[in-house]
Amino acid sequence: MTEATFSDLRGQSVFITGGGSGIGAAITEAFLRQGANVAFVQRSDATAFCDAMEAATGQRPLFLQCDITDTGALGAAIAAASAAHGPVRVLVNNAANDQRHATLDVTEEFFQWSLDINLKAYFFAAQAVIPGMQAAGGGSIVNFSSISYMMGNAGYPVYAAANAAINSLSRSLAREFGADRIRVNALMPGWVLTQKQKDLWVTPEGLEAHLARQCLKDTLAPEDITGGVLFLASDLSRMMTGQALVIDGGVVVTG
Repeated sequence: MTEATFSDLRGQSVFITGGGSGIGAAITEAFLRQGANVAFVQRSDATAFCDAMEAATGQRPLFLQCDITDTGALGAAIAAASAAHGPVRVLVNNAANDQRHATLDVTEEFFQWSLDINLKAYFFAAQAVIPGMQAAGGGSIVNFSSISYMMGNAGYPVYAAANAAINSLSRSLAREFGADRIRVNALMPGWVLTQKQKDLWVTPEGLEAHLARQCLKDTLAPEDITGGVLFLASDLSRMMTGQALVIDGGVVVTG
């Protein structure tokens, strides 16, 4: 895959949620290859991943073990990343959980858990980095949403609702903090075949049906998403804010 160079990202302080696996791991590697100073959080130990990234890129990401639903711990991790690398100038809210669920089975506890992971953590991560971005003269926040709510699929109504809310949140934050040169955009992937997706959700019939809806008939890999993230983080998109960038092989049509 062609690797573009975003020279303005070299030396930037980047913070990624869920940056040690799936799409997040590809994002971490992409920023490391741009020469950025990358910190990331996730619940499980990512030491082996950091070792692999150091060997592959010559740079070691800062791993901070954290449950993003714990707002205090998330804020502390962002503070630690800022102490190590300088104020966060690029925030990538990537961590999410698309656990399948049926409406009639959803309990209040599950509903709250899903929103805590898929929406609350996004808001409070943004809240934590914004003062540093204001003081530094600007920054970029990339909020991962999904095309799921636009497709009208059944099987994950709370997750779909959270992703719709992420787009709305992104627009609201873009408006509120545009005067500080803080840009906030949503990135909406299609069905990216991470190992988790393959293990839990992919079936031959389901994949065939989804590909039939795509204009482009190739499956999406995590590496297909990283270019969009780098673009939204870079000054190449300096006048782009409050927008939703879709990378889905042509399933949904926006505009």
